[in-house]
Amino acid sequence: MPSSTVDPPDEAVAVAERYRRLERPLSTGFALLVAAGGAAVAFAFLPGLQAALAVVVLAAAVQFPTFTSDGTARLRTDARPETVREAFAGPTPPVLAFQWGIADTVRRTDDGAVYELSYLLGLRSVEMRVAATTDGDAASDALELRVTADGEPWATYRVSVAEAGDDGGTVVDVTVDSDRRFGPNRVPQWLVAERYREAALAAQGYTVERRDHSLSLRRSG
Repeated sequence: MPSSTVDPPDEAVAVAERYRRLERPLSTGFALLVAAGGAAVAFAFLPGLQAALAVVVLAAAVQFPTFTSDGTARLRTDARPETVREAFAGPTPPVLAFQWGIADTVRRTDDGAVYELSYLLGLRSVEMRVAATTDGDAASDALELRVTADGEPWATYRVSVAEAGDDGGTVVDVTVDSDRRFGPNRVPQWLVAERYREAALAAQGYTVERRDHSLSLRRSG
């Protein structure tokens, strides 16, 4: 089936846009601060050639894939379980609002979606793909979302959906295992995403009951 363009939900897109407006200048400012500070120290204490080499090494160090991020969350919504499963298996899974919410285009595919994102005034672009799978039962309460960026593994989301019981609504348990490694220069981006994550979910009708999302040093192997 050919892919078709999707219009993401406006409320969540508005939150994602706020995230982008804060994240871009903070990330740029951090990079400039590290570059300027490193250059100032290097040229103050080292001869010219050694100072220039130190600046190059510092620039590489702040981009070296040092960190990873994983986590778990429990969400609650008034929507029925079948509606929630459709949302997570569809082209705009609630947990990926910061990807489809700032994408130039969102295209539906047979098993998920493709997001085209551009950066640096269009000089750099990334194609993200999300594919949803279940255990083969259309009514299954669990599914898995595999996300890639330019063909490379990015993250895996395991989602369990269940009725909330006497209170009505639905409980969603999410575990994310990140395949992405990133350098210190991306830490501001991660921090801004943490600030807006609950707002992005609330815009889609989800309340966060608990969440544990941590930044850690890259695992070896």
